[in-house]
Amino acid sequence: MDIIQTVWLALIQGLSEFLPISSSAHLILPAQVLGWSDQGLAFDVAVHVGSLVAVIVYFRSDLRLLISEWFTSLSPSQPSTASSLLAWSIIVATVPAALAGLLFVDFIEANLRSILVIATTTILFGLLLGWADQRYRGSKTLDQLTWKTALIVGFAQALALIPGTSRSGITMTAVLALGFDRTSAARFSFLMAVPIIALSGGYKGLQLLGEESVAWFEILLGTALSGITAYLCIHSFLRFVERVGMMPFVIYRLLLGAGLIFILWTQ
Repeated sequence: MDIIQTVWLALIQGLSEFLPISSSAHLILPAQVLGWSDQGLAFDVAVHVGSLVAVIVYFRSDLRLLISEWFTSLSPSQPSTASSLLAWSIIVATVPAALAGLLFVDFIEANLRSILVIATTTILFGLLLGWADQRYRGSKTLDQLTWKTALIVGFAQALALIPGTSRSGITMTAVLALGFDRTSAARFSFLMAVPIIALSGGYKGLQLLGEESVAWFEILLGTALSGITAYLCIHSFLRFVERVGMMPFVIYRLLLGAGLIFILWTQ
């Protein structure tokens, strides 16, 4: 993989990991459409580590509070707080996706990475995002999260294993459909990213143990670019989404899906 591919793929990962447009689809597409060689497992892990570092740094104050309150909540004598309940909600929402990943990741890798699948999920879940944003978006905040809500969002997150779905997109769709406001939907989705990206990166990292050689320059460059881009993306998205909403991303997904179908039709 040359330097141009390294830069572009790292930027794609950083931008698309937290936008509701599917990072996995955008990382698969260069190989499918442009004929680029597959970036490899090591690079995939690296850019996800960059995204993980970005979300941890951005929400560092929130995460410190959540972790502290979660440990405090383990004591039976301590009353629950909004932060401890949010921490438990993140854990509950992570379980379905983690289990689904263990059970189905090999099948999905082998059978659901085609342009047709990506085009279909890009359009379908884009329409669902627009529907949830326009019809069901309400005024609930993260203080009103329940375990039932978290579990529903967790099952939605499990669908993001299918390329083109978008982890952030499907979780925001679920939170919006449950009556929460846009900022709450985005923040919960970003906070949920911490454990799920860590688990995914750890799983893929274990697979690297058998690798004989690693292109360290590309790995470090990809990690840095992905992290910086993801950090800026999170900051901009939180400022943008409450004012404008999800429709620009819905339109982008529909255009992307249509373009993929055209490419598939003309091959």
